[in-house]
Amino acid sequence: MSNKPPLPPFTRESAIEKVRLAEDAWNSRDPLRVAQVYSPDTHWRNRAEYVDGRDAVVAFLQRKWAKELDYRLIKELWLFDGARIAVRFAYEWHDDSGNWYRSYGNENWQFNEQGLMVQRYACINDCPIKDTERQFHWPLGRRPDNVPALSDFGF
Repeated sequence: MSNKPPLPPFTRESAIEKVRLAEDAWNSRDPLRVAQVYSPDTHWRNRAEYVDGRDAVVAFLQRKWAKELDYRLIKELWLFDGARIAVRFAYEWHDDSGNWYRSYGNENWQFNEQGLMVQRYACINDCPIKDTERQFHWPLGRRPDNVPALSDFGF
């Protein structure tokens, strides 16, 4: 099993880097890329759904991004300790009818010694928004460095 740095125990700087790497991967909307940072036996709770194992993560993400179109995400470090990181996040997306949403949430992550995520617990709320209320307008993919952090949006 290969390492996925930064590795625990986390410092403030390495935790911020780990969060940004996760954000970048999720903004790729590539389930195979995203799944590589999870341990083969990873365990998730995402909203009310439980996901066990890397293959299940891929299937989950394929379903997610088939529904959540033009997905753009910002994650922000909330807290870290040893091998654990807590983040808050917001993302914007629309459904196949053109209805826009901003989804807010918190995640708790735990990593193994190789830096792979073994546990992920996500609480997420969806808020319908108008197209004119959207805040995340960068081109699809990685959030550019000049786009403000989540706290700068006041979310």
